[in-house]
Amino acid sequence: MTEATDHRPFAGKVALVAGASRGIGAVTARAFADAGAAVVLAARDAQALDEVAGGIRDRGGQALAVRTDVTDAASVEHLVTRTVEEYGQLDAAFNNATDGPPPTPLAEIDPADFDRAVASNVRGTFLGMKYEIAAMLQTGGGAIVNMASLAGLQGVTNLAGYVAGKSGIVGLTKVAALDYADQGIRVNVVAPGPILTYHLEAAGAEAQRLAGLSTPMRRIGRSEEVADVVLWLCSDRSSFVTGATIPIDGGQAAGSKPPQMYRQGEPMKP
Repeated sequence: MTEATDHRPFAGKVALVAGASRGIGAVTARAFADAGAAVVLAARDAQALDEVAGGIRDRGGQALAVRTDVTDAASVEHLVTRTVEEYGQLDAAFNNATDGPPPTPLAEIDPADFDRAVASNVRGTFLGMKYEIAAMLQTGGGAIVNMASLAGLQGVTNLAGYVAGKSGIVGLTKVAALDYADQGIRVNVVAPGPILTYHLEAAGAEAQRLAGLSTPMRRIGRSEEVADVVLWLCSDRSSFVTGATIPIDGGQAAGSKPPQMYRQGEPMKP
């Protein structure tokens, strides 16, 4: 593999992206490839995965698509084994896969749907790290980024399964970071707020406008902005950062910023 440069800081590196068939995962896989990494893409949708991998190869990058069910231990182990067989190492991983029911009041959620949310988020992230860390230890270390959400840091109505899953990812990340901090492996977690992905695109212009107004920056984020943070956390430029939760939310985690303030005892100005 070629040596890294400022323009291609991941040249000679191998990155794995789970949940790479669309949205933030696909954008991040392309970003790793553009930065010089050989990229292994994982998801359940083989056709969508092949399209993303093919696009990377068409742009001159290296990409391997491996159909994977992140809730299945044998499937995840196979994914990491194929990565090492193909490229000889694993340097960076982004565990981004998720699943779960649509927004539903807690008492109305089918237990099987709740279990699906916990399985894809908590179990899926655990299995990813379990096999990724084992591979990284064989070659001196690496960096892992897990995908949580602002909903993993605070409650969100009607999203019991999603909130439970993302909160669990934050906790798992801290444990893994502590377990391997002195063995060359860094583990961090990103917690995006409203990002313009296929879900928000499908919700329409009004949903996007309201989502933007919910942030202190008064706009929604882009997938590329999440990818930039993931790549930074996997790079040597964040070499002393581990166990951290990084909000990518336009300031939402910092607190509230009402559109207009008022003074006590005085009428609000128009």
